[in-house]
Amino acid sequence: MRNHLALLPGWGFSVDVLEPLRQALLARNPHWHISVHRLPEVPAEHWLAALEQDVPADAWLLGWSLGGQLAQALAAQRGEHCPGVISLAASPSFVARADWPHGMPPATLQAFSEGLSQAPQATLKRFGLLCSQGAAEPRALARALQSHVLTECAALPAGLAHLAALDNRAALASYLGPQLYVLAGNDALVPAEVAADLLAILPDVEVQLIEDLSHALLLEQPELLAELIDVFVHEAADV
Repeated sequence: MRNHLALLPGWGFSVDVLEPLRQALLARNPHWHISVHRLPEVPAEHWLAALEQDVPADAWLLGWSLGGQLAQALAAQRGEHCPGVISLAASPSFVARADWPHGMPPATLQAFSEGLSQAPQATLKRFGLLCSQGAAEPRALARALQSHVLTECAALPAGLAHLAALDNRAALASYLGPQLYVLAGNDALVPAEVAADLLAILPDVEVQLIEDLSHALLLEQPELLAELIDVFVHEAADV
């Protein structure tokens, strides 16, 4: 079993947001080598090329939110050379499309983009509130998220462009490696209905829907996620 796990954060947050999950993963499996990777600060069209250079070629890919979408795209690009991909609160298409109804309306994402240019701090705070919506203690979770917000980062506009454009469905259908999707039942950004949508187009993947968690599930239940990931990776290695 290849024991390198590469972690990618979500839009608007620093890599520090991944630390509770990283620690929980190492507590379960001290032999793993876990690396964390910032979202690229290059023009959007060069992101995958930058990640291809930055992320070790033999690593399992794990991403949260936008990081999950990028992990999916990178896994599909690497094909048989990628041992597997794990997506946390990440849909193949973040925005709704004619044949993908359970996503953010494009107009809402466009409003975020405009807000980012006009009032970045307020927009990022609003995004943090959406990430914590549905949690058992949303205010406390929103405060925890706020400490990881990127206040100034060249990757922010490009990240929104990726959220609007990325549609990994066809690419994932051709990727033959193991895929795990962990979704949250109370997610205000990636609806729980995506679980059924995923199985409809990718019947051979594993989908775990955890009730009563928010989009920021990696801060709410890092130990539970670490257990799911650990079991999935080991079972995939035994196939």
